[in-house]
Amino acid sequence: MKYSEFKSSVSRFLRQQLSLTDYIDVHAADANIRNNIPFRGPNIYILFVAIIIASVGLNVNSIPVIIGAMLISPLMSPIIGFGMGLGTNDTDLLLKSLKNLGIMFVISLLASTLYFLVTPLETDNPTELLARTNPSIYDVLIAFFGGIAGILELSRKEKGTVMSGVAIATALMPPLCTVGYGIAKWNWDYAGGALYLFFINCMFIALATYLAVKFLNFPAKVQQKSYRTLISYGLLILVVLVPSFFSAYTIVLENRFANTARHFVKENKAIGGTYIYDYSTDMSTKPYTLTLRLAGETLSNEARARFYAEAEKQGISHSQLLFQEDATIEVRRLNETEIMRDWIASTEAQLRQREDSIRTLAARLEAYESQTLPTEQIAQELHAQWPGIEDVTLGRADSTVLLVMTSKPASGKESSIKEDDLNRIEKWLAVRLQTHSVQVYLLPHKSAKHH
Repeated sequence: MKYSEFKSSVSRFLRQQLSLTDYIDVHAADANIRNNIPFRGPNIYILFVAIIIASVGLNVNSIPVIIGAMLISPLMSPIIGFGMGLGTNDTDLLLKSLKNLGIMFVISLLASTLYFLVTPLETDNPTELLARTNPSIYDVLIAFFGGIAGILELSRKEKGTVMSGVAIATALMPPLCTVGYGIAKWNWDYAGGALYLFFINCMFIALATYLAVKFLNFPAKVQQKSYRTLISYGLLILVVLVPSFFSAYTIVLENRFANTARHFVKENKAIGGTYIYDYSTDMSTKPYTLTLRLAGETLSNEARARFYAEAEKQGISHSQLLFQEDATIEVRRLNETEIMRDWIASTEAQLRQREDSIRTLAARLEAYESQTLPTEQIAQELHAQWPGIEDVTLGRADSTVLLVMTSKPASGKESSIKEDDLNRIEKWLAVRLQTHSVQVYLLPHKSAKHH
């Protein structure tokens, strides 16, 4: 087969596969969209109910409830009608769509504001509400491509379930409910961010509809184009886009810092005898901060300097790196009884100066002793199973049991306790102490030189 014949065959195949002519009925779609724009009768009650359901879902952070409300909502029709009005030069359709969208907007705000004024529920961490207050360029992309999917679904002869997915993806209702929450709670940051997200969704669904209507050759009402309307809409889109880029840039920075923090912790799990058993990042501060929760040896100045140096290599400055040393202990302590004795000795001076706190400290001590771990028994059992283990320290950090131990070198500087042994010890100790959270650390042998 010659190249020209092959090229012609491929071109013909692609035209057959990508052609929409046999699957699209623009006249039926035009009539369907126009008929669904008027907002009266049952649609008003359906919208009101859907808004209340979505508000409840946001209030209790329930994603399934929010999705259900989005499937019920009739908000999409006037937005698509507006885009079709632009594409067909139909001023009457534009005004009709805007009017009905305005009615829907007012009803939605009234319903959501009323709900959040009377609800007794207070969400400590309203993640679903927060998700609607910081839109970015990614929300623009979702609205635009969702709008394209929506108008294509409405235009094809055999309807499917695409509109349900579009309603969920573009999420028109949750932002309106969040605006109502902001008004009810006088939280204008929430209200402003959510209103911005709603406008983004509306504008780019309409833009996608306009482009699809032009591409599919919907019948125009008048041939004369309204350039003034198109230019105004284009300028409005540019104005709306600018803040979304800044928001997207912030999201990228937060994601980059989170990945950097995760990589830093993975690469520096232990420095000397100090171990990172947990960490957290805080993106609400400027600059962002990384907090390390430490166990093992008390952090020395040398170890702290090494942590800072390794963090600098990853692009994390001194001011961004914080330490939490609640679980660190002195390596010389061999059992929990000695740990308690040292703790009591270190607090005696404070107890003498603050006699009114003795009762509180005694209660804390009694509660701690009720959870005393069988350190000596555990040490004997470990030594019986792994003779290479020498010193053993057992303690708690919140709900986590920490086991820190040293081992005899098997040959040269190599430890006699291997990684597989540590895994088996961790599983054994979890069963032995009937706990789900155990972390095991192996310290260098005392005679070993630290590098």
